[in-house]
Formats: sequence, structure tokens, C-alpha cells
Amino acid sequence: MRACVAFVSNFKSGSCFAALVVCFSIAVSMSASGHESWISKGKFKNAANEWCCGDIDCVVIPESRVHPNGIGYDLILERSETVPYPETLPSQDGQYWRCQRSDGSRRCFFAPPPSM
Repeated sequence: MRACVAFVSNFKSGSCFAALVVCFSIAVSMSASGHESWISKGKFKNAANEWCCGDIDCVVIPESRVHPNGIGYDLILERSETVPYPETLPSQDGQYWRCQRSDGSRRCFFAPPPSM
């Protein structure tokens, strides 16, 4: 934020508003990129007692690529995979998330609670 203050102070008053908009946009994009932090802050673990992830291990899976199948969820990604319901953790933001190990295998899967 100090960088934004210095950035804004270098502009004349006519450009000050534009500089503030740029700083605000940067701050919003930085918080959006750390969106998955609720997963690491929640200290979620999978059934093997592994931590689900750090900030770079998880990605949002579009709802159109997730299909309930009666025993879990089919994920239609580069390679298809089925996640059994007992291995599914509750998503706190209403989105589907897949966390993976360095070899690409699934570590954790988060799904929104079923609607009633």
C-alpha cells in the first residue's frame, strides 16, 4: 500500500483519481489471487491426514466440469477422475476446488453443500 501512496503522490491532482483507481484495482487483484487462502487457513486435511494445500496447490473447477454420479463426483478435466463422496470436503465459498500434489494426483476436493 505504501507503494500506492508514493505512486499517487507523483501525480498531479487531475490524475490523482486515475492513480487511485489503478491502486485499488491492483489491491483487488492481489486479494483475488489469494482467494484459496480459506483452504490453507482452515487447515483442512484429507483422509490420509495430509494438509490439503498451500496457496498454489488448488484450482477452481468450473461447475460445468463437475457431475454428481450417485457415488461421488465425476471431474471432466485433462483426464477424467471420480471423487467419492466420503473424500469430498465442504467448500466454504460455494465453488468446486481440486488440490493436487506435485505429481498432479488429487490431494483434496472441495464441493459446495448440496442444495436443499
